[in-house]
Amino acid sequence: MKRRTLLQTGAGAAMAAAMGLPVRGDGHTPLKIGFIYVGPIGDGGWTFQHDQGRLDVEAAFGDQVETVFQESVPEGADAERAITQMALGGADMIFTTSFGYMEATNTVAGNFPNIKFEHATGFMREHDNVSTYDARFYEGRAVLGHIAGRMTKTNKIGYIASFPIPEVIQGINSAFKHACAVNPAVEMVVIWAYTWFDPAKEADAAKAMIEQGVDVIMQHTDSTAPQAAAAEANAAGGDVITFGQASDMAAFGPKPRVASIIDNWGPYYVERVQALIDGTWAQQGHWGGMPEGEVVIGEITDVVPADVKAEAEAMIADITSGAYHPFTGPIKKQDGSVFLAEGEVATDLQLVTMDFYLEGMLGDIPS
Repeated sequence: MKRRTLLQTGAGAAMAAAMGLPVRGDGHTPLKIGFIYVGPIGDGGWTFQHDQGRLDVEAAFGDQVETVFQESVPEGADAERAITQMALGGADMIFTTSFGYMEATNTVAGNFPNIKFEHATGFMREHDNVSTYDARFYEGRAVLGHIAGRMTKTNKIGYIASFPIPEVIQGINSAFKHACAVNPAVEMVVIWAYTWFDPAKEADAAKAMIEQGVDVIMQHTDSTAPQAAAAEANAAGGDVITFGQASDMAAFGPKPRVASIIDNWGPYYVERVQALIDGTWAQQGHWGGMPEGEVVIGEITDVVPADVKAEAEAMIADITSGAYHPFTGPIKKQDGSVFLAEGEVATDLQLVTMDFYLEGMLGDIPS
């Protein structure tokens, strides 16, 4: 049953037009909410989780909305074409769900001022109809880094990185910092895949790490290929653990996948669509984490020792309550200079511009 709103009355339509909101001629046409995805919805990770958020929108609003999506849209010129096509197709709001869509989103938004655009993980808001949203993934990386540092037997932790952008560098640094806090002998091996989703590349990276003696694999790429590579190694007598990325990847539990970092986009998507319906949508830059329920740690399996699990759960509670921030000083940069003094907490600006490794990390960040 439709829920009657101001947009479904003549007076409401006039008010909506004055506010620059979408106006439906018959008063009953659902709002069209679009999603642009960088990978396939079946990737089991990043895009899968965004699509779960789309389904949450459908569940929350029923026939008030119609959702549409396009998957596997490359970043760059292809993205601009795909977003434009969705706008021309009648979308009232478009969520563009990858960092590399940033310029394309703003370009298209300038051509369609009556459509609301929401860009994931970016910072550019050149037009009043563009908002940005992100999640504090580094909070989850802190917890997984703690588990990794406590469980590695070889003292080698692998991190399959996508692109050298602040979001990914935050994750590497957070995981390394918290692994070292419980195991100063830890070495982190980083392999840059230069892709968000490429199962073959991700599997090759995982296999290369295992050959180097890595026994804990973390990832900032989207497929389950690293989980499968670890499972294959374990079947051959190995002892490798992994963590689900973006979604739970529970099918690979209880081992190699012993926990996961889950991106829960549903609450944000529902909130922003509701704002569109209510006529209260306004430009914003949103960055939520564990306190908002946007970063969730999946089930910690019994492969993790009980005391380590308890420590991880305590850290989750402290981050959620605000009692602990993963980037709290003293922290030094890789070159030995001070990043944060004793007790100092990193500002959001320091985090979103992070372009350096922390002290103890080996290697360089690609330019």
